[in-house]
Amino acid sequence: MMKTVTKHLSPTKVILTITLGKEELDAAEQVALTKLAKDVKAPGFRKGKVPVSVAAKYIDVNQLAQQTADDALSKAVAEAFLKEDLQALDRPAVELKKFVPGQEMEFTAEVEILPKVTLGDYKKLNATKVDVKVAAKDVDDVLERMREGMSEKVEVERAAKDGDEVAIDFVGKKNDVAFDGGTATDYELKLGSNSFIPGFEEGIVGKKIGETFDLTLTFPESYHVADLAGAEVVFTTTLKKVKELKKPELNDDFAKKADSRVKTLDELKKDIKKELTSQKEREATDKLKDDLVGKLIEVSDIPVPQILLDDQKRSIEQDMTQNLMYQGLTIEQYVANQGFKTKEDWQEKEVLPAAEKRVKAGLVLAELSKIEKIEATADELAEHINVYKQQYANSPEMAKRFDEPEAQRDIANRLLTEKTVDRLVELNS
Repeated sequence: MMKTVTKHLSPTKVILTITLGKEELDAAEQVALTKLAKDVKAPGFRKGKVPVSVAAKYIDVNQLAQQTADDALSKAVAEAFLKEDLQALDRPAVELKKFVPGQEMEFTAEVEILPKVTLGDYKKLNATKVDVKVAAKDVDDVLERMREGMSEKVEVERAAKDGDEVAIDFVGKKNDVAFDGGTATDYELKLGSNSFIPGFEEGIVGKKIGETFDLTLTFPESYHVADLAGAEVVFTTTLKKVKELKKPELNDDFAKKADSRVKTLDELKKDIKKELTSQKEREATDKLKDDLVGKLIEVSDIPVPQILLDDQKRSIEQDMTQNLMYQGLTIEQYVANQGFKTKEDWQEKEVLPAAEKRVKAGLVLAELSKIEKIEATADELAEHINVYKQQYANSPEMAKRFDEPEAQRDIANRLLTEKTVDRLVELNS
């Protein structure tokens, strides 16, 4: 009869001492014999067709003992964790303590486990949704951006002014040597857009078409190219064209051109206000959800397994590295720009807290879903998978990935999390 003694080394780690007797070892030996018989060669039989009773005479005793021990151990570990209601987060580290073939076997299995989470009072969390208000200025700001986007560009002969679009040639030099990315021809730039380093656009204001001039500027200390960060450079610039942006008047004609669904400026304003209200409602709801999960974490007891923490740290660093790469930055540059002393300093002060919060949120919501008996039904999952497929309708290869079990498990987990958070909002409304 198998015996199991469980010792909790911490809230997230256990060591099981498992003892097997003759009954379990005899059963494991039969499994081992069946496996090993497939490779036995015996007179009068084809390979793989040798009966177990015959194959036993040709199998090395040590090989049989090793296979028996492996099979007994694997089966016992799985049964022990199931019996003790423990969910291992990794492959257990096994150490054989005693093995008498056919008689007795004792070993230990140590591993991190899914911890017991104790929820606080999740129905009385102190978090409220902010009131959503859309002011007239918010609507006017959107209208102004629409006017700018629909502006007519008229070429003029006067000096450049703030708000104009200009065409320029420029060559940037550091210590009289042109640097990468600092040269362009017929480059179109809107003055006042702040898309260039400080002083560049301002230096063009007041210049006339055909004029060539030097702009002596200093790159910001936080600039993403290390060789240029904080460096003094000279841009030799030629102004070639000046275009005045003439904004359309705010009237019913403008409204109809901006949005074919409306006929008047008042209708357009109402439509903008409605969209802004919806956007702010979504933002307020998202913030409420984040606040409620944060409050639930605060009032609950949530041990954090190191293996889950390490997984999230790696995930955060990988995502950060990829996002920075799209911006032309490296982790090292980000670390320096944000004022961290070293990469390790950044990992400790920014990555670790974020990873810990993610792990705790996952554990606390998983526990809440169990208590509240929240499930993702097959129909709900199918609906969500279909939505994802429709998003990639133009890429059949990408859409097909959502038929894979791993992708569907991921979607199911997201759906369950969403439903659990929605329940948390409902309980605290």
